[in-house]
Amino acid sequence: MTTAGTTLVIGATGTTGSRTAAQLTAAGHRVKAAGRRAVPVAGAEPVRFDWYDPATHADALDGVDRVYLIPPLGDSDPAAVMLPFLDRARTTGVRRAVLLSSSAIPEGGPAVGTVHRALPDLFEQWAVLRPSWFMQNFTGTHAHARSIRDDGIIRTATEGGRVGFVDAEDIAAVAVRALTDEQAPDTDLVLTGPEALSHDDIAAIITEVTGRSVIHRRLSGEQMRDRLTAEVPEEFAALLAGMDRAIAAGAEDRVTDTVQRVTGRPPHTFRACLEREMRCGS
Repeated sequence: MTTAGTTLVIGATGTTGSRTAAQLTAAGHRVKAAGRRAVPVAGAEPVRFDWYDPATHADALDGVDRVYLIPPLGDSDPAAVMLPFLDRARTTGVRRAVLLSSSAIPEGGPAVGTVHRALPDLFEQWAVLRPSWFMQNFTGTHAHARSIRDDGIIRTATEGGRVGFVDAEDIAAVAVRALTDEQAPDTDLVLTGPEALSHDDIAAIITEVTGRSVIHRRLSGEQMRDRLTAEVPEEFAALLAGMDRAIAAGAEDRVTDTVQRVTGRPPHTFRACLEREMRCGS
């Protein structure tokens, strides 16, 4: 692995960004931790960054040769702000870009899929991480986690569909390798945990580990869309509800060996992740 260069981590206080920044600094890499409020991050240089405020982009890119890209949350057309930024990044010396996308969105697909398609033409060194749904959705600040804490209910339109839920720590571990290895992946990487679980399975494991009864309530696609509209813009809510329906149809019922191949260790199980997050007070 190479220790040269400085990495800009966008969304450095978020679910994967915070873990990526922490793992990079722990390994001795220089990091600029970007966020809308430039919150201090241990071992990193904080810098203000807002996708929708180009005036913040120059300082964020100053001295940077690689970047970890978290798309703007809830934007159904992130390419509109991301592609101009990436053009600027290339001209200011960024050589490698690692984009966080989703296993549910292929190259050229909706939303961040457009950025995925453009990335190889912008940078010679690149990777697109396409993780499955995060295990932390059930333990952090996600709507599922809040609903579990408030009501003991997980609400989805996934029916009995299974998902290879992935630990954000594993996503970050792959991101660090993609950002710092001598040879960039120059491909997209589908990331999952070691097992495919339904939301019924997730509820049962949470009940067993925490001792608190949690159930999965099955909603229709329309009910899920309407519920999500209270959290995100309507167009994005429809996209997310559609992803739930795709899960119900089996689109995410898979596991990959990517975490093992890239990091040299197996991915964490949901039970292990949940037990760790409970110990950490999440």
